[in-house]
Amino acid sequence: MNRKEVRAFIEEIGIIPSVRVSSADDARFAAESVCQGGIPIAEIAVTMPGAIQVISNLAKNAPEMIVGAGSVLDSETARRCIDAGAKFLTTDGLIHEIAEFAAMEDVVVFPGALTPTEVIAAWKADSDFVKVVPCAAVGGEKYIKALKTPLAQIPMIAAGGVNQQTATGYILAGAVALGIGQALIPWEAIALRQSHRIRELSRRFLNSVQVGRQETGTKVSQVVVNRAPAFALKEA
Repeated sequence: MNRKEVRAFIEEIGIIPSVRVSSADDARFAAESVCQGGIPIAEIAVTMPGAIQVISNLAKNAPEMIVGAGSVLDSETARRCIDAGAKFLTTDGLIHEIAEFAAMEDVVVFPGALTPTEVIAAWKADSDFVKVVPCAAVGGEKYIKALKTPLAQIPMIAAGGVNQQTATGYILAGAVALGIGQALIPWEAIALRQSHRIRELSRRFLNSVQVGRQETGTKVSQVVVNRAPAFALKEA
């Protein structure tokens, strides 16, 4: 997929699972589970042990997934992630070095931002989306709505504290997608290898996005909600 196609795919699905776990095996399990639950996207945090190997493994053995790298801090790491097969880059704040690298490589990027000034700066840095984080700590859905009122042209991803109770509200407030971590991939489900639990949470969050989009008149493909690809991950 090229940059335009990856951007459209992320917007269509509407959920970016944030995989920030303690081991490569845990990360592969989490990615497989959300994919089987209908979310063929995984943002692998580069702060996790073996992150590059996980990205490479998923890119090779789960071609139906869009795999990205999260918490990227420098262009050297970004290069390693892209070479491993990452299709998008995310940061926890605006890092111009990463934005410039993504533009040069024609790769999807969505930097983190919080204040209106940061959101505008991130968008002007040729970003595909702006990840507003941490949303829950500064007003949640009301904060997204307040940002979208003067900045309606900027596609925002709500992240940081999104849960089942607030997911639809963020979409109603104007978020194009949701970045979700532990509420979608609970520590206990990872430790106990409860794939069924993560799959069910995936379906619930997809439904929340669908409900929000239906209420706002945004078209949602039923293919998204019903997509549940199966694949077997292999060791790299």
